[in-house]
Amino acid sequence: MTIKIGNQAFIQDQNIDLSSSIQLVGKLQREGKTTVLVSVNNSVIGIIGLLDTPKPGAKEAISALKSLDIQPIMLTGDNENTSKEIALSVGIERIFANVLPKGKVDVVTSIQNEQKKRYEHQRHHKFVAMIGDGINDAPALTAADIGIAIGSGTDVAIEAGKVVLVRDDIYDVVTAIEIARKTVSKIKQNLIYAFLYNVILIPVAATGLLYPAFAGIAMAASSVSVTMNSLTLQRWSPSSRKRSNK
Repeated sequence: MTIKIGNQAFIQDQNIDLSSSIQLVGKLQREGKTTVLVSVNNSVIGIIGLLDTPKPGAKEAISALKSLDIQPIMLTGDNENTSKEIALSVGIERIFANVLPKGKVDVVTSIQNEQKKRYEHQRHHKFVAMIGDGINDAPALTAADIGIAIGSGTDVAIEAGKVVLVRDDIYDVVTAIEIARKTVSKIKQNLIYAFLYNVILIPVAATGLLYPAFAGIAMAASSVSVTMNSLTLQRWSPSSRKRSNK
């Protein structure tokens, strides 16, 4: 007795006749369900319909990413109907369905090239981040400019990710981006403060008009202003913390 279990594409590749079950498979897929077929001796004897549900807070996280000028894209091995059902429920418009693990790397690379081409005449272009938690996501996490692994996922995915979210909360992606942007903003501000002190006072010192004691005070003031500006981060809260306090 030969038993084979897999999706529609796999069963068809095994040259198994689906004529008696194709109508039911189509019905389940139109309902947004992933179908798994079971065959015995090259005859389909059962069809399993699996319905995925979005992670809690996924819709809110997608909305927040869009507000940060980040385009969310769904990349999945599920069939197109199921993918569209889930994607539309959380607010994702662009979908790549029926993608095999190797195909995920190809899609990530394709989007990277697409962004580079779109912004080829500009100094900067948009980068591609990949979020995943499974073994199948690991190659794509490595190929992306920024691989974000969910901490509750597989060890392989965690090792492949450049950023690891400790909690199993998809909204932490938004938090990580907000923290990164705020930190970079503070670094730029501190560089401006430091350069201002030097640009203003070095020419004065070169003329010999700056008393050494004042030079020391100015240097200390530069360090204090940079430190105090950095400490203001303690009073800042990412949107996830504000969200949890509601």
